[in-house]
Order: sequence, then C-alpha cells, then structure tokens
Amino acid sequence: MSERNTAIRSLHDLGLAAWFGGSLMGAVGLNGAAQAEGGTETGRDRISSSGWSKWTPVNAAAIGAHLFGGGGLLAMNAHRVATQQGVGASTAAKTVLTAAALAATAYARVLGKKVELAASTDPDDAEKAGKHPVDLDQARRQLAAAQWAVPALTGCLVVLNALHGEQQRPAQQIPGVWERARSVTHLM
Repeated sequence: MSERNTAIRSLHDLGLAAWFGGSLMGAVGLNGAAQAEGGTETGRDRISSSGWSKWTPVNAAAIGAHLFGGGGLLAMNAHRVATQQGVGASTAAKTVLTAAALAATAYARVLGKKVELAASTDPDDAEKAGKHPVDLDQARRQLAAAQWAVPALTGCLVVLNALHGEQQRPAQQIPGVWERARSVTHLM
C-alpha cells in the first residue's frame, strides 16, 4: 500500500494548481486590471481578452496534465476505489466536479472569444463577429459568471484532493476496507 506515484501525482497536482491559480488570478487580477486601465468597455474587453488569450495554451496544458495525472492515479488506486469505504463516493464527486470545471472552462473560452471578436479592431475579426452577432452585454455578464465558476469548482477539487490524501493514510485504509467489506457482506 506504500507504492510511490510521485510523477503521476505531481502531474495531477501541478495541473490542478495551475488551473485553479490561473483562473483565480485571471478573474481577480487580469479582469481587475482591465477594469482599472481599460477606459471604455471595448478597451477593457481588449485588455482582458488579450491576457486570457495568452493564458489559454498554458491552461490547456495544465488541464491536460491534471487529467492525465488523475487518470493515472485512478488506475493505480482502483483497488482502493472499489474496496475502501468512502473512496468511491469521493472519486465520483471529484469526477463530477472535474466535468463541471471543464464545462465552465470551455464555456468561458467560447464567451471570451465572442467578446474578443466583438472588441477587435482587426477587419477579419469584425467580419467574423458580423457573421455571428452576439448580445455583447449578455455575453459579458455570462463570461463574468463563468470566469468565477472555474476557480470555485477547481477550488472544490483541491479540497477533494486533500480528502483523497487523508483517505490514503494507512490508518484510514485498513478500517475503510474493513467497513466496506462489512457493509457489502452485511456483517455486524
């Protein structure tokens, strides 16, 4: 039970840390700076869109590392998920939250791209925006909500990650496996 998975756990944890931290910094720092320095709504949109666009490839790599690491950890701990009481439930919750965070991240990017195209001074972007008209005020409101949903959801993943770490302690594994076996076989 003391097998080390340092590399795969590091991918999982560093990916989640970057996903959470980057999204929180963007929502607070980047959007705050754009608000303070942008002057007009279009100026604010340009500043924040530029920053979020530069963050997108790094965020994609972080998410990929987290998902790869999570898949590796799940494969290496499948026996605990199946046999230790509570681990299956926390793994299911973590899976649902990860899916929700992925959806919120993708939705924020789609909305961000719409706002970026609408605020752009590039004629090609203006043509693209003209082909797909958008209610810019509504897109801005939805984008603000989605950008706050990502750090909220990934923050919950950090908490569940801490729970998984606690469940992996030897003092938790033996009673957890016993309780699971007892509940499955209906022993007293």
